Amino acid sequence: MKSRETLIRLKRFQVDEKRRQVAQIEMMIAEFERMANELDREILTEQNRANIHDPGHYAYPTYAKAAGQRRDNLLGSANELKGQLDDAKALLAEAFEDLKKVEILDERESARDRAADAAREQAEMDRIGLSRRGSYIGA
Repeated sequence: MKSRETLIRLKRFQVDEKRRQVAQIEMMIAEFERMANELDREILTEQNRANIHDPGHYAYPTYAKAAGQRRDNLLGSANELKGQLDDAKALLAEAFEDLKKVEILDERESARDRAADAAREQAEMDRIGLSRRGSYIGA
């Protein structure tokens, strides 16, 4: 009984840990995308200020070039994290399945234990009933 409870707690902990990992990766992706959008706005502002929108132009703003590179790096990192997110979600699903299997097994064993306890109690009640019945017949 104790080992089953320990195993269930372990599996729940693993599921919770995988959920935290998924949530953390999702937050990182959202943050990277938010930062990239902010850089897009800054790039557009800088391009409008200089009135040059062609990155190949010799007078294209240096800040816009640097911000564009940083934006591209952030979006690349976000895409890499999306791959990691898919892997983390698969691991979460696997951990959840393991937890469900252990919980189902525990429930079956508990039901079996309850049925055995009920059968023992019924047998004891039957024995008591028969012993009292025998005392009434002999009286």
